[in-house]
Amino acid sequence: MAQQLHVELVAVEEKVWSGEAEMVVARTTEGELGVLPGHAPLLGQLAEPGQVRIKLAGGEQVSYDVAGGFLSVSADGVTVLAESATPVSAQSH
Repeated sequence: MAQQLHVELVAVEEKVWSGEAEMVVARTTEGELGVLPGHAPLLGQLAEPGQVRIKLAGGEQVSYDVAGGFLSVSADGVTVLAESATPVSAQSH
């Protein structure tokens, strides 16, 4: 079984999303960042406006528009601390 990341997306008021994922993609002030299991610890400032995409096992993806905050990668997984997080509605192409 592929290694998974434990991901928590937290806004100021509430925990928005929590679970296991294969990858997290977020735009920081340093540029777009993709985090896979085993990634080195880091702390990044989220770009504004920004979006966090959480890729799940099986090809599903959840996306949130975020405003302000930080992305933290540790041995325990990924935590996104956003001032606000709004689900992106699925768009059909």
